[in-house]
Amino acid sequence: MGGFRLRQRTGIWVKRVLITGMSGTGKSSVIHQLAARGFNAVDLDCDEFSQWVEVLPATSGHPTPASGRDWVWREERVQKILANESADLLFVSGCAENMSKFVAQFDHIILLSAPADVLADRLGRRTNNPFGKRPEELDQVMSVLRTVEPLLRKLADHEIDTRGTLDEVVAAVLMHVN
Repeated sequence: MGGFRLRQRTGIWVKRVLITGMSGTGKSSVIHQLAARGFNAVDLDCDEFSQWVEVLPATSGHPTPASGRDWVWREERVQKILANESADLLFVSGCAENMSKFVAQFDHIILLSAPADVLADRLGRRTNNPFGKRPEELDQVMSVLRTVEPLLRKLADHEIDTRGTLDEVVAAVLMHVN
């Protein structure tokens, strides 16, 4: 990973950056701030690009964010975004069971992280998404944190602790990408 990728088809230099992490780490806040600063930035953790699917507990290799359900990217829509060569730099944020299918298309994978108590507090206070407020959802989030975050850490080429201000976290993202 790192640097720009030359797309064979068009010869255009493009860089793709995935910002990932557990619920409450600040992915949506960071991606919206990048968009506000004029960057091509897409939050995949929304109904347009992701959906809940029913899963059998025995078929899942890890705890899911919600009992009997998992959050997955709408693959055709995500692929369309990643194939778009109109911008030389694209940020996407999200975390989903099927994101491994897209990992090879990213030049950088940045993991946002924070301690469990910070995540629990943020989930309880956030207003843009109700997920994680109910005790059973918070329990699921903590279970996923223990099992999935270490896997994300292995995928990432950089990790940013999000206990700082939003401006500090965005600056760290931009510093890593540049």
